[in-house]
Amino acid sequence: MLNVGKIENGIVLDHIHAGRGMSIYHHLQLNKLECPVAIIKNARSNIMGKKDILKIETDAESINLDVIPFIDPDVTVNIIRNGELVMKKRIQLPKEIRNVIRCNNPRCITTIEQGIQHIFYLADTRSNIYRCRYCDEKYTEQETDW
Repeated sequence: MLNVGKIENGIVLDHIHAGRGMSIYHHLQLNKLECPVAIIKNARSNIMGKKDILKIETDAESINLDVIPFIDPDVTVNIIRNGELVMKKRIQLPKEIRNVIRCNNPRCITTIEQGIQHIFYLADTRSNIYRCRYCDEKYTEQETDW
């Protein structure tokens, strides 16, 4: 069995669906941080079968966690201080997502012009539907997004 030590101060992202951990790592831009990050893929889970886990030894305020529920709504965010769990929470879907997904409309300005941010807003909270800020095209998940 793999044993990854506990962290003293930081964030543990748990209950990530197996295979989505690297997508969260990428979208949180953890490669740009100067702190230890542990990525555990396909860990055994009694509830999920397999799961990914990210352990990030940095203060919680230094990372924008808003994109996590868009990628995987089941992720649990655990805040660790002095080696102890001080808070466990789930994050609500963000009202706006920037540069995470791309518009599929070939006539959208984001497809034609370079350098424009890809911005989507949460149009329907019941169905978790996002729409492009520029052309109002409904986002549909593409196989290559994750």
